[in-house]
Amino acid sequence: MQENKPIVPGMSVREAGRLGGERVKAKYGPEYFEQLGRRGGQATKTKYGPTHFENIGRKGGSAKRITEV
Repeated sequence: MQENKPIVPGMSVREAGRLGGERVKAKYGPEYFEQLGRRGGQATKTKYGPTHFENIGRKGGSAKRITEV
């Protein structure tokens, strides 16, 4: 990956986000994302309480609605 790769005008938001994530990973390493995830989990736990995660676990990843393919 080039260091100063220009952003192409036709680049999708998804592609720009992926490239941005790769650059952050290259700069800070994967541990940065681990810390970021932990901080987000702690903030959610503080805001909603531990029962929030229990409820998510009970749902078992079931979809909220069915979408057509």
